[in-house]
Order: sequence, then structure tokens, then C-alpha cells
Amino acid sequence: MKLRYSDWSGDNRSNPDFLKALFRIYNDLLLQTSGDVEEALRWMETLGKEYGFFDDKFGVEDFKKLLEESGMIKAKGQGQGYEVTSRGERAIRKSALNEIFNSVDKGPAGQHRSPQSGTGNERLPESRAYQFGDKLSDLDVLTSMQNAIKRGGGDDLTLQEEDLAVYETEHLSSCATVLLVDISHSMILYGEDRITPAKRVALALCELITTQYPKDSLHVVLFGDDAVEVPLRQLPYVTVGPYHTNTRAGLMMAQRILAKVRQPNKQIFMITDGKPSCIFEEGRLYKNAFGLDPKIVNKTLEQAALCRRKGIEISTFMLAEHHELVGFVDKLTKINRGRAYFSDLENLGQFVLVDYARNRKRRTR
Repeated sequence: MKLRYSDWSGDNRSNPDFLKALFRIYNDLLLQTSGDVEEALRWMETLGKEYGFFDDKFGVEDFKKLLEESGMIKAKGQGQGYEVTSRGERAIRKSALNEIFNSVDKGPAGQHRSPQSGTGNERLPESRAYQFGDKLSDLDVLTSMQNAIKRGGGDDLTLQEEDLAVYETEHLSSCATVLLVDISHSMILYGEDRITPAKRVALALCELITTQYPKDSLHVVLFGDDAVEVPLRQLPYVTVGPYHTNTRAGLMMAQRILAKVRQPNKQIFMITDGKPSCIFEEGRLYKNAFGLDPKIVNKTLEQAALCRRKGIEISTFMLAEHHELVGFVDKLTKINRGRAYFSDLENLGQFVLVDYARNRKRRTR
């Protein structure tokens, strides 16, 4: 996300739009600093002095007090500074979701519809014959009466079971998603921050699913030299390490997680900016950062094929368009019959959320 700053011309510090903008800037800085409250506030103080939204009447200390009073941060104790509260973590997730949805076209994105009709709560205009067990609340009265008239005429109107019709309802399917996030060193290489947009997407998905689709599941797996699942609440604090890219380990862990869930739809979203550069071989890390190593690539592609046999679709979101990365992802996508997107950092969230909604429209076979 790019924030455009300009000189603040208003004087009313109780203006809700002004405070909303401050919180939005703070949440974004907090995400970039991996949850370091003190560092985020130092950045805010610098920006506030430069663009004039902090002054003698309302300074960074006043804003810090506002954060504390609203329950967003709390003192660590013994003069060790501040830390984010659970309410503050929720605010980061909501901010990420709002930021991404502001760029998503209004429409079907985020809906849970399936082309299959069945038990659900979204009524369709079409109707069908009543079957034992159907809800009477779904009764199509007009069609039922028309059926009775066609059968017996209008003089002696009697309603029989064979005349009854009920509205069709859309089947609402549940979905299990594993979000693989690359934390290799290349995610911050050459001064380009790619990890913050990736975290923002993960946070947005977390907020979307936990608040609107409680029957769904979302798991986050970080992969560098190895793969590790992290709790959703730890997402704001994720940092990049001096790691290679073990894509194979990430896919293997995702499969283990999805094997334990009950949702009929299972999918993997992988956000990465680099080609696979390491694998574990006989308990030791085999790595080669130069070019595409056939051993590493083939072992990784084996996992993509295994996902396909298990009915797990892989959607890969590439944060770079290097020739080698494109070639590898093209092979992985063809083998898995999944999807691949060349995403710039600004549109990453939109691509992920829209694809999440689209995948939910059918059962993965």
C-alpha cells in the first residue's frame, strides 16, 4: 500500500476523519515494523512533523495516550515500552481488510455461492417438487396453487402433496485454505518491501474468514529454509530471515494440514518472489541459489502433482517476474492444473481475495 501524504490544513483534532486517517497510518506502520509499537510511533512522529498533523496542541504523546485509552496498546511494565493488545491486533486485521476491499470492484467477490443447488440460505427464483424433509418456509405458494389448479381445475380446489413446490436454495460450501508466505531473504532484497503486502493479505483473509465465514478454516505457513505453521495472531510480527526458499517444504506442510480438515474444498495460496533454492535431503539442507537446480525443481514439482491427485488446487501469486521464476511457476501450474498470477505489490490483495471467492464457487475435484 502506498500512502500519499500532504500538509494537514484542519484544526479540529476531534475530527473523526482525521483520527481515522491517523489510525490507518499507524496500523500500516505497525505492520511494516512487525508490531514494534515504539518504532511505529517514531515513524509517525517524523511524518507528523513533516506533514503537520502533529503540533503543540496534538502531538505523538497525545496520540499514544489515545491508543492506550482505546485499548490498542498497553505498557509492558518496568519502563519497557508498549506492546500491541489483542484489540490492537484485531484493528490491524480490520485495517488490512478495509484497505484491500477498497480496491476490489463491488460485485460477487467474497460470496460463498456454489453452482450446485441444495440446502442453503440463499433463495433462488426457481422451484422444484416438494420432497420429504424440505422446509415449509421454502414453500412456493403460487406454484403450488397453480399445480393444484392444473390437476383438479378451479371448481374444486384441493391441495395435495404432489402439488407442493419449494424454492431452490443455493448450496453454501465450506473451504479450507492454507496460505503459504515466502519469508526468504529475497522478500526484502534490493530495498523493496514485499513481505508487508504479503502479511497484509494474510491478515485480511484472517479477518474475512473469522468474521464472515466461521465454518471455513485458514492456516498460515511460512517457508524459508524450512516450513512452519504460525498462529493467525502472530501474523503482524512475522519478519524475513536470512533464508533460502524451500517451496517443497511449504507444500508438504500444507498437505499435512489439509489432510486433517473436514471442509470439502481445499486449496493452497502461495505468495512468493523467488524460485525454489533448497530442499531437505536425508535430513540435511541441500541448497543451490544459482539458477534452477534440477534436483530441487523436480522434488518440488512432485509435490505439486501430489496436491493435484489429492484434489488440492494451488494458486501462485508471484511478486516478481524474473525469467527463471516464471518458468518454474508455469511448470508447477500446469502439473497441478492450478492458477498463477503475476501480481504487483499494489494489487496483490485484490487478486488473492477475488480468487478466494471464485474458488469457493465449486467443489474441487
